[in-house]
Amino acid sequence: MLRFEEYLNQFTNTINIQDFAIALLTTALLAVVIRMYYIRFGEAVSNRRRFGNIFLPLALTTMLIITIVKSSIALSLGLVGALSIVRFRAAIKDPEELTYLFLVIGLGLATGANQFLVALVAIPAILFLLWVNLRISGKKPMSGSGSMYVNIETDTVDLKGITAILSETLSFVELKRMDSLDPGLSLSYVVRAENLDQLDALRERVLKISSTTSLSVVERPEIVV
Repeated sequence: MLRFEEYLNQFTNTINIQDFAIALLTTALLAVVIRMYYIRFGEAVSNRRRFGNIFLPLALTTMLIITIVKSSIALSLGLVGALSIVRFRAAIKDPEELTYLFLVIGLGLATGANQFLVALVAIPAILFLLWVNLRISGKKPMSGSGSMYVNIETDTVDLKGITAILSETLSFVELKRMDSLDPGLSLSYVVRAENLDQLDALRERVLKISSTTSLSVVERPEIVV
């Protein structure tokens, strides 16, 4: 009990509890903001909602590490040694995912260093600039409603013609994969359909490409929210 009280006194003397509480709340708030932005405006095909769930624990963990490191040189050296045995092997499938991970880590670094004003100004500013860039580039964020995978296998090699059929029929079309067959192509798209009439029109036009053309449509609302 005495040792715990000594440790608590040492912790209180080196770390301001009020600043720590402010850092905790600021980090949590901004991490949730980043997650909401990523889910709404991100372009990754993977499950953005599921990937965004790691933003809050990652930001809070980074903030905690920086808070500990800055309070004691001895603790920082011990922490470096402890973290050196950790191996991260999670595959990053999209560069955009890595970008948001760095943004969340940067948030934790700023709040852990008590740079609250920097975090409160920089994070909204960065997200706003990302939104402006999205608008300038002409890309439209997709809604989860009506989102699906479309796979087409055909014995023709008219990639532009097939893509044009989808673009003229559906409200959003993005080619994600192309495989060469012998003969023909296997094409995978992420698309968005507003209603069943669009899908019916798509089916009729795609199956007219050739007698061997096949069409597969799978609803996947979680990939684009």
